[in-house]
Amino acid sequence: MIEQLLTPLTFAQLVTMLFLAVLFLQSGVDKVIDFAGNYQWLQGHFAKSPLRSHVKMMLITMTVTEVLAGILALCGAAQLAMSGEKMFALYGAQLAALNILMLFFGQRMAKEYVGAAVLVPYFMLCVGAVVLLAQ
Repeated sequence: MIEQLLTPLTFAQLVTMLFLAVLFLQSGVDKVIDFAGNYQWLQGHFAKSPLRSHVKMMLITMTVTEVLAGILALCGAAQLAMSGEKMFALYGAQLAALNILMLFFGQRMAKEYVGAAVLVPYFMLCVGAVVLLAQ
């Protein structure tokens, strides 16, 4: 079994899912722990945007999708390691890509172009993970 985990394709799938698990669980848990602080900051961030009246719902949506993407990525890594199955990993990568797309949309609407640009590599990683898991 360990030999299978060390093949380049499986290793790449596994470490990519672990990376996504860390990224999304940390971000999502931070939002859960400091919901009020994140909400206050985002209200200012979107104050001059058409999304200003939707900040609370956006924050709840982002928090749920981040935590769920992180859990799916972590479960997917465990599933890959134990059985070689990819279902949870694929769902986690897909949800992660959608989450980054939502973040990108919000940053563009807030005219925070530098923040939007920072998300591009994460989006590429998520889409790459989906392709990698399709192998």
